[in-house]
Amino acid sequence: MSIDDLQDQVDTLLEERDKLEEICDTLPRCEEDDGCDTCETYAKIAKIDEKVEELEDKIEELLGEDEVDED
Repeated sequence: MSIDDLQDQVDTLLEERDKLEEICDTLPRCEEDDGCDTCETYAKIAKIDEKVEELEDKIEELLGEDEVDED
């Protein structure tokens, strides 16, 4: 998979995350102190964050390999 493909996936996930955060901001549960602990939307956001981190790690690996190949 190319770096551009991975970056596109990251961008798509970040857009999805933004939409979920907008929903999250309007939920009554989010006003409670422990609301995030029981919120399904928040759980989805956390999973997206994990996927984004994994993809960014892959991008860094590929960029590192490109630098080695160029030397």
